[in-house]
Amino acid sequence: MKEYCGVFGIYNSPNAAYFTYLGLYALQHRGQESAGIAVTDGKRITYHRDFGLVSSVFSSEHLDRLTGHTAIGHNRYSTSGASDSPDNIQPIVVSYKHGQMAIAHNGNLVNALELREKLEEEGSIFRGTSDSEVIVHLIVKSRKKRFLEKLMDALSQLKGAYSLLVMTNKKLIAIRDPWGFRPLCMGELNGSPVFASETCAFDLIGAKYVRDVEPGEVVMIEKGEMKSFRIPGSESARRSQCIFEFVYFARPDSQIFGRSVYQVRKEFGRRLARENPVEADIVIPVPDSGVVPALGYSQESGIPFELGLIRNHYVGRTFIKPQQKMRDIGVKVKLNPVPGLLKGKRVVVIDDSIVRGTTSRKIVRMLREAGAKEVHMRISSPPTKWPCYFGIDTPTREQLIASSNTVDEICSYIEADSLGYLSLEGMIEAAKGSKCEFCTACFDGDYPIEVPDSIVEQAKKE
Repeated sequence: MKEYCGVFGIYNSPNAAYFTYLGLYALQHRGQESAGIAVTDGKRITYHRDFGLVSSVFSSEHLDRLTGHTAIGHNRYSTSGASDSPDNIQPIVVSYKHGQMAIAHNGNLVNALELREKLEEEGSIFRGTSDSEVIVHLIVKSRKKRFLEKLMDALSQLKGAYSLLVMTNKKLIAIRDPWGFRPLCMGELNGSPVFASETCAFDLIGAKYVRDVEPGEVVMIEKGEMKSFRIPGSESARRSQCIFEFVYFARPDSQIFGRSVYQVRKEFGRRLARENPVEADIVIPVPDSGVVPALGYSQESGIPFELGLIRNHYVGRTFIKPQQKMRDIGVKVKLNPVPGLLKGKRVVVIDDSIVRGTTSRKIVRMLREAGAKEVHMRISSPPTKWPCYFGIDTPTREQLIASSNTVDEICSYIEADSLGYLSLEGMIEAAKGSKCEFCTACFDGDYPIEVPDSIVEQAKKE
């Protein structure tokens, strides 16, 4: 699996670029491939972007040159478009008839190929390959007169996941798709409106969380005045907030979809213990995403919690390494067992998910080599059986081990003594929601939007 992106924006602040830099730093976990910041002083937009982590992309000299009072930023991991093309790094900045515009996009459009072909037939020339560039062309080519009308015209043609920040020379606009796939939070810092993918970005800069941008909402700020609009037709969309945000993506200290990630993740572990009990000596997490559910499992089961796997924090998240070879190496470099703790013990291992199964098998073997007597794998989500087309580049269905294997067969493959998953019903209840509130397509194949065959075939090629 690959992760997607993080966005951050701030309006009318004397330190706009610096606060955006800090916001992206807090959102680094959402994308480690590239980063960028665009800033406006009311007359022109300047920007800097490059491959790498936020800390390596931006120096103090870069930030000093990004002068202006309003800024947007973006951390990227490619969910659509070639990862090695500099033209796909965001924010995308363009000049057109009415001035300049910058855009930062988190999500994936399922009708991007269709829209791109149509635009190209009409004469549009694309520099990159990301679906985000399609949005820019739709706005610029709209025959509507006012910018808001152009934007609404473009948004009404989009299908899929998009949490967007759009900045012109004088405006900042935050947009969340009608289905609400991706989180987008609104805050306030010393009177300046702030937007971010997660509230942990607000905490770092001292901003106050106000509310979430609602599904289908367009929040526009111009001349110090904030106005809210609705995307045409958004009222009929089925709310489909990505439940995998709680499983893995969001930081546990964030609040998304109106809920504490920490509390939801801990409840996943409690439910998992009730649904899949086992006699054991210790409960250990696969760090870091397994830590909070492991605490819940331990507290519910009464089995002591221990840190049996130590993570090297100078290694990136193996989950989002772009190549399988790098992922395999990353498992060995990233995690190391504590032999004295594990020797002769019956161990419950808590992880957030099993994708191909190769990482889980390596972890089980590692624990046995460290002396574990028994290894019982427990997963704080249901079996991942279906690809995601809304912002997470999961493997094809053929590569997802749970799509063609039973739990017993997966258990045998990863060489564990037992294997248990959190049920879909238990997961939804733990998130204090209902099935009609979340997108659970990666678990049950119930896609809230019809996915064109062209997108499915493109995913297989990639």
